[in-house]
Amino acid sequence: MTATGTTPPPPTGPDDRLRIVCLEEHVSTPALVEAWTAHSLPFGRGPLLDQLADLGEGRLAAMDDAGVDVHVLSVSGPGLEQLPAADAVALARDANDRIAAAVAAHPDRLQGFVTLPTPDPAGAAAELRRGVEELGFRAGFLFGRVGDRNVDHPAFDELWATAAELRVPVYLHPAQPPQAVRDAYYGGLGDPAADFAFSAGALGWHYEAGVQLLRLVYGRVFDRHPDLQVVVGHWGEVVLFYAERVQLLDGAMRPALDRSLPEYLRQNVFYTPSGMYSPRYLAWALDLVGAERLMFSTDHPYLPDVGGGASRDFLEKTDLLTEQERHLIAHGNWERLTARP
Repeated sequence: MTATGTTPPPPTGPDDRLRIVCLEEHVSTPALVEAWTAHSLPFGRGPLLDQLADLGEGRLAAMDDAGVDVHVLSVSGPGLEQLPAADAVALARDANDRIAAAVAAHPDRLQGFVTLPTPDPAGAAAELRRGVEELGFRAGFLFGRVGDRNVDHPAFDELWATAAELRVPVYLHPAQPPQAVRDAYYGGLGDPAADFAFSAGALGWHYEAGVQLLRLVYGRVFDRHPDLQVVVGHWGEVVLFYAERVQLLDGAMRPALDRSLPEYLRQNVFYTPSGMYSPRYLAWALDLVGAERLMFSTDHPYLPDVGGGASRDFLEKTDLLTEQERHLIAHGNWERLTARP
């Protein structure tokens, strides 16, 4: 599966409106909240939890306020990666069934990612197949590292092979670094809230997700499955901004990788902004990978500055994009990537 091929020109009629599909738009379920609580995992509370649970009119209203047309629903962090394997499979099935019901109720506004129970790698591969073939979802979704296993661990090869066979991408979302890493690198700021923020959305999540993305490259997952496609948020989880330096690792690999790091980043990975509406980041991503590798996301409901039409404005009002590139990022790349054979 690649992002090559002929792209139809954008619509030009007077009533045409840029259709915006967003790919990192989160949900929770009652069963997940119960499991997260039982295992003392951090998750959204109060109004935030209400927004995560809303798969109906409240969510549609928030989408309208942001100026976006479609949410591709995915489970919120902390996800399933820190839960027991048997629980993860049952919770994934429940979440996927609930998302499928929401999509069926609002088919023009909602789509779904398959929640993958990666604590059970074989179960994750089976659930990806069920989600695609039975529920009609277009992609899988996971939170990276599971216990002491990185995403390139041989245990996950069946999952990556299944994604490649089904020709569906997998979204690689940030997760908390291991506890020892949090203690060593992000703790001790004098305030537990600051320690958590440092290890999470301020920086730690993004380093962690970037490392997992690089492990797909240097762990040779893309060499074993050259058609596999993954999606990452936050403009590449730091990797794009340091890719030239990371490429030094290419020369240390024995035997050599099949391709160079820039080739993997341009041929096997797609990128979304996750609500980080920075013209500088957009310009950098365009320079490194091109508009054909960018898609869109608002990271609902976690960022306060994507409403009031801000999400639509970021795409429509920038002078960094041609009209065709605008449509590629807003919906064309996603539709082409997930088109069924």
